[in-house]
Amino acid sequence: MFRFAILGLSAFLVCGHLQTVSAAGPVRFQQDRLAIGFWFDPPADEQMEARYAEIAEANFTLVIGGFGARTPEQVRLQIALCEKYDMRALVARAGLSPDQLPTGDGCWGYMVRDEPNAADFPALAEMVAQLRKARPGKMAYINLFPNYASPAQLGTATYDEHVERFAREVDIDVLSMDHYPIMRPEADGRDTYCTNLEVMRRVALERDIPFWNFFNTMPFGPHSDPTEAQLRWQIYTSLAYGAKGVLYFCYWTPRGGEFPKGGAIITAEGRRTRHYDQARRINAELKNLGPTLMRLTSTAVHRVRGDDDPKKVLADAPLTPSPGEYLVGVFRHADGRRAVLLSNYHFAYTQWPTVAFAVDLSKVVEVCPQTGREVPVLDDSPDMEGLQLSLDAGMGRLFLLSE
Repeated sequence: MFRFAILGLSAFLVCGHLQTVSAAGPVRFQQDRLAIGFWFDPPADEQMEARYAEIAEANFTLVIGGFGARTPEQVRLQIALCEKYDMRALVARAGLSPDQLPTGDGCWGYMVRDEPNAADFPALAEMVAQLRKARPGKMAYINLFPNYASPAQLGTATYDEHVERFAREVDIDVLSMDHYPIMRPEADGRDTYCTNLEVMRRVALERDIPFWNFFNTMPFGPHSDPTEAQLRWQIYTSLAYGAKGVLYFCYWTPRGGEFPKGGAIITAEGRRTRHYDQARRINAELKNLGPTLMRLTSTAVHRVRGDDDPKKVLADAPLTPSPGEYLVGVFRHADGRRAVLLSNYHFAYTQWPTVAFAVDLSKVVEVCPQTGREVPVLDDSPDMEGLQLSLDAGMGRLFLLSE
């Protein structure tokens, strides 16, 4: 992610009341919905309300500020608009002391830093502690480098060490990183993306906190402009690893030499690109799946390759498809049921696996992406032997199994 001077943005006045601090310590941030957000909020101008209605129309649940809304007045309006449209905001801090920062139901917390070096961890830990004490229940948001960052950027010998030390030393409430896989015929970075997600998954589970990640939405540098299926692949892959937040890079198109092609969800001039309707369709599914996804804890992730025997790779999984290219996320629901997300690893081809569940089909339901309801599992090819499920390119389907 390219850098902006988040630490130096202008500060904000207090709105709302200060929450009390319990004897056990400050109240920690608790995520109450799937975070569907983005980098680079729109300009805070005379069209601000219309712009936030447009964000809500595309089914986003989170606005990350710091680029459009940068003054106290703008941020107060940003929070109010997020409340109006049932979204949440992470707002710029502006360098004010923690007890001067805004609160309110629409405010999830405050931008602190993007892509820190390990040398920055002690100062960040102090800032997080101050914010947590002054604004209990709010998040101090810090986003990490991807695993293709250099040791000099990370300040550690390895990426695993960087993430582990950050989570332990800074003691954040949400683990977040950005990773933009290259998906071109001659360069395929998807497996590296999965490796990065596995690190986030492992550390988040160890710390008992959620993790989020940014993914690519626009052309820049070596990155091509993703198709809708490639957007879907990045998102459902993150969800298969247990992500509780998926973040588009970018929403409003930044200006500057690094982004000469433009092409985010909204252009720099305020026009919708094709990615707007793509995001609206995908995000509608995510909002419907979100309540169930938020109740799942990841227990395993399996990568099934074309030459694998799925029965061996998925020996302990609650679902086994016929041979193909899949990512299978396995979870435990808060009510005790098992859950499985079957995702198509292809972003250019559909797949129609014949699937066997570990329990009788009468004990299996699918979470419908159109309604969010639990519905019976239907055979997509009833004239063929076995249960067939259709998977569009990059698509995932979520199932719950009773014992």
